[in-house]
Amino acid sequence: MRSYSLIAPAKINLYLEILGDRPDGYHELAMILQSIELADRVELRSLSTDTIRVHCNHPQVPLDASNLAYRAVELMAQQFPDVFARFGGVEVIINKQIPVAAGLAGGSTDAAAVLVGVDMMWQLGLTQPELQDLAAKLGSDIPFCIAGGTALATGRGEELSPLPDLDSLYVVLAKDRNLMISTAWAYQTYRAQFGHTYIRDAQSLESRAHRVHSGPMVNAIYTKDGTKIAQLLHNDLEKVVLPTTPQVLRLREAFQSSGALGTMMSGSGPTVFALCESEAQAQEVQQQVRARIPDPEVDFWITKFSNHGIQIVSTVS
Repeated sequence: MRSYSLIAPAKINLYLEILGDRPDGYHELAMILQSIELADRVELRSLSTDTIRVHCNHPQVPLDASNLAYRAVELMAQQFPDVFARFGGVEVIINKQIPVAAGLAGGSTDAAAVLVGVDMMWQLGLTQPELQDLAAKLGSDIPFCIAGGTALATGRGEELSPLPDLDSLYVVLAKDRNLMISTAWAYQTYRAQFGHTYIRDAQSLESRAHRVHSGPMVNAIYTKDGTKIAQLLHNDLEKVVLPTTPQVLRLREAFQSSGALGTMMSGSGPTVFALCESEAQAQEVQQQVRARIPDPEVDFWITKFSNHGIQIVSTVS
């Protein structure tokens, strides 16, 4: 039995700007994405039958075709039916460390790990761009999760431009365990409230995305200026989530007064993160926020920026 064990890192957004609508119904975005060391472990095993099985240690993770990891195997089977027939089905075992429905791409990174692992298991020899093209069929975050590191993402998030690695900053994450925010709701609400500000023509959209690429945040990344990066954190979706979700707002305000370099909600939330220059500072920030919000339902994680995406850590033939 062949098996592969992979590390699947979470990601945060350092920058998220909604530029306008796309013909496919998605939003045109300009984002800066960053991998972090908080990660799931995904194990793939070959099966003698033509079935797909998913197991997970977290009770909220679905085990059927609504799971992106399951759909990643399905996609590979559809794209390479002869290889699927020869090698058989796949069992996916997810050891969940990334919180669920948290705005940290936990489902997306698991799917990315499955694509990388199935490529190895079936001896397909796909290049990273080929894997990312397949990943884009499943979800906008998945191409980034394959490569990881630091990247500018445009389009609906699948068009990636790598940026210099950042691996010196620490991150404190906090999330109310029982709170989930629908990504679709966040974007639809933003459209309803701010659609009148959208850029309408393709040339202007491209020009605005290019300005982000040459703007202050990217310059701060090139100079590895952690203080400046933290000052320039930006997320348009905070405009709709913070006024309607007091649990997220109180976390953000607590981090704001904790002495961290900067703080922001990640993606559509509800996770809030703070950037710190050292592990010691991260621990102090966590202690301060925990003292201010002694709610046992709020979970914390301390982690660090990562310069990689999916990694294979072991193989068994």
